[in-house]
Amino acid sequence: MAENTKNLCAQIPESLHAKVRERQEASGQTLGQYMTELITKFYEQEMKPTMKENQRTVAFQVSTELFEQFKDYLKRKGIKQNAFFLSCIQRALEEADQTEGGTEGE
Repeated sequence: MAENTKNLCAQIPESLHAKVRERQEASGQTLGQYMTELITKFYEQEMKPTMKENQRTVAFQVSTELFEQFKDYLKRKGIKQNAFFLSCIQRALEEADQTEGGTEGE
């Protein structure tokens, strides 16, 4: 059984109205369906957990060619991107600790 609906009316800038209508028409949805989807996604996103206090983001850019090769590699190996980079960072830090630890006593 479909949920009862209620009208929502609000004044918005003309430029935003034009953008909403353009995207709504391109979606093939009615305005009501499109707005319901937009608002629902907004509230769902709001409920998603944000980054934890003790975590930071690491980001960098690579060429499109390298990116595609990397994505293919991850797919072949069945590895998640985040797991790959965490493993690389941890391995590099462990190697650095071993190297630095070996030269301190000499």
